[in-house]
Amino acid sequence: MKKWRLLISMGALIASLTACGSGEGGKVDKPATKEGKTVLTLSLTESTPFYQTLEQKFEEKYPDIDLQIHAYKSIGEQWGPGEFEKYRTATNTAMLSGKGMDIIEVGGLPVKEYVSKGFLLNMNDLLEQDQTLHKDDLQMNIVDGLKLNDGLYTIPLGYSLRVLVGNGDMLDNANVAIDDKTWDWKKFEKVSKEVIQKAKENGTDAIYALASYPPEYLFQEMLYENYAAFVEPSAKKASFDSPEFVDLLQQAMKMNDEKIITSEEAKPGNQLFSSTPIMSPLHFIEGPYMLFDHPKLMLLPRAGETAGQKGARVFTSSGFAIHAKSPAQDEAWKFISFLLSEEAQLLQEREGFSMLKSVNEKLINDLQDKVGSGDYTLPNGQRAKVSDEQFTVFKQIVQSADQYVDLDSKVISIASEESLAYFSGQKTAEEVAKLIQNRVTTYLNE
Repeated sequence: MKKWRLLISMGALIASLTACGSGEGGKVDKPATKEGKTVLTLSLTESTPFYQTLEQKFEEKYPDIDLQIHAYKSIGEQWGPGEFEKYRTATNTAMLSGKGMDIIEVGGLPVKEYVSKGFLLNMNDLLEQDQTLHKDDLQMNIVDGLKLNDGLYTIPLGYSLRVLVGNGDMLDNANVAIDDKTWDWKKFEKVSKEVIQKAKENGTDAIYALASYPPEYLFQEMLYENYAAFVEPSAKKASFDSPEFVDLLQQAMKMNDEKIITSEEAKPGNQLFSSTPIMSPLHFIEGPYMLFDHPKLMLLPRAGETAGQKGARVFTSSGFAIHAKSPAQDEAWKFISFLLSEEAQLLQEREGFSMLKSVNEKLINDLQDKVGSGDYTLPNGQRAKVSDEQFTVFKQIVQSADQYVDLDSKVISIASEESLAYFSGQKTAEEVAKLIQNRVTTYLNE
């Protein structure tokens, strides 16, 4: 396989990002190799074994295309201080010049700004017209969640989930009814109090709902899970000065004051829940079963109007966009379509859950067979006892995952910074809420 094009210096990066040229009269010609193949360029922040394999498989399927992958970082190379900002600046410069790579990995890049300036191609029609993709097998709820102004500008390679893992033994012994599909944080608080009280009656002390969780951590978790209730990006509106948001701040503090949560560490047997990322089907077992002998997977609580909505919170990974001025848009879509094919989604090097429902089901079934035959052990060497009922729960969580929200890191940062004044006792919750509202409103309207 041909050697990868790894861009190490910033000068080389900018030169490569602006490599597309124009022919006579402004007409953009497709770059071609000596063999007559169409050159298709892909910009990555860093290379991984997955992309090496993907390049080989893609070119085997499309021998008339020469996929040239330009990665700023080679495999395993670390980012130095300020380096990613330099990468962003170089990419922005290329986009502003009207040139750049045909396909761009957009993680950490200002996608909304690119869309507003017409830098990215709307892939809506291309997806609808593609006869090689089975739309009923695609995780369209996630794809639709990525749309901006009804346009589809990015396609993810995969995704991960965030769930709440409960101590199944303790929850079952307490015999407390839990409906995690409809509960909010107040119900979470009520359930936690009841279970903690029953555990104390049975002689177990120092029980917490969440350990290593100072109130500011819990507040951030609450904000992540309820972001859509307080921010409307398309309308450039926020409602952080609402009673619901003030209540969220106060509730985080209250649970800390009443020792439902603690900033201290606790033994696994003294902790009711853990907020856990599920990065792939394998993590349904590796994470929860390392925490508890009989873990119970649940959805995180929500607040306000978002309470009662089904589905786990979704985080997408490695989103890809097509440059609006790419001379090889047809070839670029072939690559995006290939990313969503079963062949690419089943590659062992690919990380996360698949964008294809059938692939996720196959991976979970394979894991279930491995556990059932005794061929699977946890990283600590022990065998996990996972029932068939639990595997059914795993599948249900994946199938219903639909809570994708485009979290704006700047908004999260503002809320986190200002909230510290409340948790340290310097300001009231209402004062902090107004400060957050003013700063976020200014930011959204910039």
